[in-house]
Amino acid sequence: MAVPQMVYGVPMISFAGDGFCLPYPLDLIVNRKQHGLSNIHYQVSDGKGNLYLLADGSYTTLFRKRVLRNSAGFPILTIREKAITGKKWMVHRGESSEKSQLLFTVQRSRFQPMKTRLEVFLVGNIDKDISNFTVVGSNYPSQYIRVYKGDTILAEGKKESFRVSVHSGVDYAFIAALIIILVECE
Repeated sequence: MAVPQMVYGVPMISFAGDGFCLPYPLDLIVNRKQHGLSNIHYQVSDGKGNLYLLADGSYTTLFRKRVLRNSAGFPILTIREKAITGKKWMVHRGESSEKSQLLFTVQRSRFQPMKTRLEVFLVGNIDKDISNFTVVGSNYPSQYIRVYKGDTILAEGKKESFRVSVHSGVDYAFIAALIIILVECE
């Protein structure tokens, strides 16, 4: 098994690419905008308004699809709902839908009152009963978002404003994709 690359003593978690893993924590704001009945756009920026990522897509197809792009508009990840159930999502590299470009799947856990829980499974995960990452969004009273790898928090923030702090060495495009899926599931 490969040893993860270290960034200032922290194991790097990279999906979209090493350029999306910073050696310092990054505070991001995820803004959702709906244009008309079917077009959805997301902007991911920092507190100073610097744009990091964009995502766009629509509800016009049988499957929901969001393409996550860097600030220059180049596709990084494609997020697709397996069926219009909000229960299973697939994330591919770039704009691909090829099986060889599948990075991970996200599945909504069974219903939990006041919480949305997502299980993230990497492509190489042999044991489909145990997820590699978990996303928890609490609705009330604290309205938090947390992304875990085991018991370790990789990112956390407030749901009402979709502000999230991404820890150093963690792929912020990966975290943004998970937040977008969480928003779409609710």
